[in-house]
Amino acid sequence: MGRIKIILRSKNLVFLAVGAMVLALAAGCGGRTEQEPQPEPSSSAENRVDTGFRVTTPESYDSTDTAVLVKKDKKEKKVTLLNLNRSRTYTLSMDGTTHLYDKYGESVSLEQIAEGDIVDVSFLKGTRHLTSMKQSAEAWKNEGISRYEINYVRSEVKVGEDIYKLTENTQYFSMGRAIEKMDINPGDVLDFQGLDKQVLSVKVAKGHGYLRLVNDENFVGGWIEIGQSAIQRITDDMLLTLPEGSYQVNISHRGGGGVKNVTIYRNEETALDIGDLEVAEIQKGMLIFSMSPSGSQVYLDGVITDVSEPVTLEYGIHQMIVKADGYKSITQYLRVGQASAGVNVVLESVAGEETDKTEVTDVSSDSYKVHLDAPEGVEAYLDGNYVGIVPCSFKKVSGAHVLTLRKTGYTTRSYTIQVDDEEKDISFSFAELEAADGTVTDSAVTDSAVSTEN
Repeated sequence: MGRIKIILRSKNLVFLAVGAMVLALAAGCGGRTEQEPQPEPSSSAENRVDTGFRVTTPESYDSTDTAVLVKKDKKEKKVTLLNLNRSRTYTLSMDGTTHLYDKYGESVSLEQIAEGDIVDVSFLKGTRHLTSMKQSAEAWKNEGISRYEINYVRSEVKVGEDIYKLTENTQYFSMGRAIEKMDINPGDVLDFQGLDKQVLSVKVAKGHGYLRLVNDENFVGGWIEIGQSAIQRITDDMLLTLPEGSYQVNISHRGGGGVKNVTIYRNEETALDIGDLEVAEIQKGMLIFSMSPSGSQVYLDGVITDVSEPVTLEYGIHQMIVKADGYKSITQYLRVGQASAGVNVVLESVAGEETDKTEVTDVSSDSYKVHLDAPEGVEAYLDGNYVGIVPCSFKKVSGAHVLTLRKTGYTTRSYTIQVDDEEKDISFSFAELEAADGTVTDSAVTDSAVSTEN
């Protein structure tokens, strides 16, 4: 081997040479003193793998909507909403990134947003993930309303002097569950929600229950007064539908009767025993009428009566209806409890206006009937009065009526039905009653149905 002769001419060159030799030796031995540069990752689509995973943040959404909250499922962490433009429902899931707000933008829990609330939502359409839900600041609320008028024929509801429209999107709720509009009783206390002049949500804030009189044989034909507003003639086997709450009940017949206290609970039947009340001997009082106008027609207990002479009536309560052309009709209840008394009646003139015709609503003859076809085998009560076991029928009287269906061992249901004034029969069919244990009998009809027959 030949020799290599290196001549170093300066101190700096000596250090450079030695450093170069050390590096050369290290490379030759496979060693490395610093990390080698790694190749840049390819940016081509063929080298990327899509896992389908996306990080959801409180700001992640691609869709928004103003909708009605129809259902909450806390266990599954899902909400069902009604789209107001397409009248369709859709379901969104929630997780820890979902934000919930009241109408003022303050954070709330899901318990503080109720079924029937109008809400503004943002969500991811593809994954159906709810990003945020806020009670709409644009929605109006009328809560705890006891004085209202619902006309399902005209699809209107009157609250005070304001009139709102009921639409196909209007949802009805009671105790957090969806119900049919016919389930609402005229005595229920309601919460209304809507946008502009449309009602989109009706919730039963205070519902109704049922009152049955027990041992009432001596008082049939008499009168029952419940609180300060309800008064009705006592009939055999009656079942009254009343707003939930506590009442003082006054029973009177021929000078006998008395006062009882009762509490009505929502969707429950309460029995009131009146067998211990006093049964009086028949007593009568004489009424002397003074009428203005003098030619007014007077109906006492539904019978037209000549009041130009004194009228004798049994002690107790009697219904009086007074009518005259060009005057507003009135309905009053007279309490007869003494030997003689005077009755002064002055009708209010409505010259140039249509006379009030709301007192007597019978617009059909005995040949036209209302038929109840289903559910079979249940007791039927119309405005508290027993009409038979379904299938059955009763005389057609136009107007709004409360129809109650009852069967031992099942949950009693009441519906508000609207009977038209057309000269033909009308038929109603309703869903099967729910058993007391929560099950439904047989293959129940899903919704209440109405059909008319000639």
